[in-house]
Amino acid sequence: MTEVKRQYDASGRRAQARQRRRDVVVAARDLFEANGFQATTITAVAKRAGVSAESIYKGFGTKAALAKAVFDFVLAGDDEPVPMAERPESQAIQAEPDVRRKIALYVDGLSLRQERSARVQILIRDGRHHDETLRETWQTLLDERLIGMTMFGRHLVDSGQLRDGITVEEVADVLWTYISVELYELLVLQRGWPLERYAAWIGRAITDALH
Repeated sequence: MTEVKRQYDASGRRAQARQRRRDVVVAARDLFEANGFQATTITAVAKRAGVSAESIYKGFGTKAALAKAVFDFVLAGDDEPVPMAERPESQAIQAEPDVRRKIALYVDGLSLRQERSARVQILIRDGRHHDETLRETWQTLLDERLIGMTMFGRHLVDSGQLRDGITVEEVADVLWTYISVELYELLVLQRGWPLERYAAWIGRAITDALH
């Protein structure tokens, strides 16, 4: 009975810790988007999340690291400990035999991820000019995007349905460019394109560039 109680308590503590972390990330997201990175203090995030500032520094380290955690959260849409490659959307792309449909499925998911994460990406990108701590964070976002697109590009090349002679590196570069937040910013946030129009255009552009 004692052993069962210890296991139950440990599980409960983990759940509470995860909820507190989520509360902090959501509070930071709301304040970053409302006030900007520089104007948002760890103290303000702590007050909004109902935790101590010390606990935030202990859990995340720096405000820039907290911004990265916010990006990861809004990109995924949740805080489930499941890698993107193991999620149903990725599994459906892997299982789809037609390369055009693979791209279309990917872009459908991309448009939703951009809708959730664009403002945080822009905040980090633009904030690096005023706060050096964000420079490394922004570079990490770029590097992670390239790693992901290299993996996806290799998968598309392995389908054997892209144009002759195209390399994984070229495919990755094309994908890395077209999924950039800058295109979403220009077309959706500035020009007012509906999300569906943006997704359709990105899908056609990627397909035409690779097929």
